[in-house]
Amino acid sequence: MDTEREVCLRAEEGIRKKFHRRLFSPFARAIVRYRLVEPNDRIAVCISGGKDSMLMAKLFQELKRHDKFPFGLEFLVMDPGYNAENRAALLRNAALLGIPVHLFETDIFASVEHVGKSPCYLCARMRRGYLYAEAQKLGCNKIALGHHFDDVIETVLMGMLYGAQMQTMMPRIRSAHFEGMELIRPMYFIREEDIEAWRDDNGLRFLRCACRFTEANARQEVVSKRAEVKELIRTLRKTNPEVEQNLFHSAENVNLATVLSYKDRAGVKHDFMEEFE
Repeated sequence: MDTEREVCLRAEEGIRKKFHRRLFSPFARAIVRYRLVEPNDRIAVCISGGKDSMLMAKLFQELKRHDKFPFGLEFLVMDPGYNAENRAALLRNAALLGIPVHLFETDIFASVEHVGKSPCYLCARMRRGYLYAEAQKLGCNKIALGHHFDDVIETVLMGMLYGAQMQTMMPRIRSAHFEGMELIRPMYFIREEDIEAWRDDNGLRFLRCACRFTEANARQEVVSKRAEVKELIRTLRKTNPEVEQNLFHSAENVNLATVLSYKDRAGVKHDFMEEFE
C-alpha cells in the first residue's frame, strides 16, 4: 500500500506531466488572462474538501514552485458544521496531499438548516462572508474559489432558463463589503471531466456536498436545477460538440445593440427604445 508521501508525489507528478495540458495549462492561462495573481498578493485558497478545491490547492502549490514573482498562500478550511466523519476525511485528504491547512469553525449549517425549501443560496452567501473575514484576518487580499469551466457555462444557462436573465460567473470580483478584498476563480478554464480524471487516476476520494440538507434528503429523488442543466448540456453535446464552448463565449460576445435592455455597472437599466425617443 502506498504511503502518504508516495500518494502526494504521484498526484503532483500527474499535474506536472500526464495532466499538465488539461489542468495546469488552463489554470495558468486563466491567471494570465484575468491577472488573477499579481506580485505581492496574499491569497486564501478556500478548501471545502471536494475534488475541485483540493485540486486548486495543488495547482497553487505548483504555481508557487515556479516562483515567477513573490506571492503568498494560505490554505483556508472552514468547518460550517460538518459531521465528525466528513471533517476527519477533509483533514485526512489535506494531509495526504501535503496541504497545510488553516481551519476555523462556524455554525452556518445550523443557522440555515430551517430556511425555506433549500438553504443552499443563503449558505453560499454566508460562507463567502466568513471566508472573506477570516482571510482578511490572515493578511490576505484575495480569496480563491474552485469553480471550473462547467460551473461557468451551467450558470449562464441557469440564469436564462430559471432566472430570466443573462449573466455569468465572473473570474474576478471586488468585494462589496470587505475593502481591498477580491474573489478569484483560477480554475475558470478547467473542465470538470479533467478534474475527475486526475482524481480517479490517483485513487483519491474527496467529499461531495457534505451539508445537513443533502444528508437529510439523500434517499429522496431531489434533483437540483444545476443537475438538470448539466444533463441538458450533456444531451446537447451529443449533436453539437461545440455547445459548451459556444455557451462560454456567448458571455464574451454580447452585442448591446441587439438586446432589448441591459443594466450598466451602476445598476441603471437601459432599454433599446431609448434610441427612438
